[in-house]
Amino acid sequence: MYEVLVVGAGPAGMSAALVLGRSRRRVLVCDSGRPRNAVTPAMHGYLSRDGLPPPELRRIGREELAHYPEVAVRDEPVLEVARDAGGFVATLGCGERVRARKLLLATGVVDELPAVPGLPSLYGRAVWHCPYCDGYELADRPLAVYGKGARATSELRALTRFSRDLVVCTDGDDEFGDAERACIESVGASVRTERVVRLEPRPDGLAIVFDAGPVVERAGLFFSTALHQRSKLAESLGCSFDEGGLIVTEDNQASGVPGVYVAGDAARSVLLAIVAAGEGAQAAFAINRELLREEFP
Repeated sequence: MYEVLVVGAGPAGMSAALVLGRSRRRVLVCDSGRPRNAVTPAMHGYLSRDGLPPPELRRIGREELAHYPEVAVRDEPVLEVARDAGGFVATLGCGERVRARKLLLATGVVDELPAVPGLPSLYGRAVWHCPYCDGYELADRPLAVYGKGARATSELRALTRFSRDLVVCTDGDDEFGDAERACIESVGASVRTERVVRLEPRPDGLAIVFDAGPVVERAGLFFSTALHQRSKLAESLGCSFDEGGLIVTEDNQASGVPGVYVAGDAARSVLLAIVAAGEGAQAAFAINRELLREEFP
């Protein structure tokens, strides 16, 4: 029996496993092999690792965890988790069942890509979702925002730190509220309300083709659309969710469901790798304290 099962081996999951391993806790980390940043060529904003390819961070993380014999990492998804008398029992993708006293969900989220022909092949090359992650490399170049309403203007404000040559593409929606219109006007952005027919690659970015009007060429396009939980485990365990679909947690990353903790993108609106790593460490600290209270009341 493990003391902690960590579901997810991104920055949050591996950081938690490192802290727990150094506390000499028996930990199993399960990795589905589907990281959110799989299409990103470089990770940014992570102190000491700025510009590092995401697969390299995962390699380094596993290499560090290998120094701790109490920590095991397996390339297996966790299909189901249920309570048992000692804590939790999990069913892995291979059919094996494992038990653990505590559970940390570091399962992340999935970005819902706009249904625009040509966009998937450009995602991570000329199309992005996070100005904080990828805006700096496009500084002082023409950029586009794909989105509607408050989501679009929120993205627009963030991009003003990198460019003032901005266009908002609403894909057929021309209904902005007064606040959104005021933001667009203050930024000085142009708006294209025609439907987007497709995106085409260009040597230095992309072209946005509309169903009417001229083609717009940009160095990059940022979208702001919905996201959803990658895993159904939190829902099946009875965790609570906020209006945006993120898991509600307390300050110590506890979910409110006894024994279940959550760290990383699944529970936070600041979706940065370094934030996820910090939350993983915080969750590990809280889990270890809870185990100690049970062992030494």
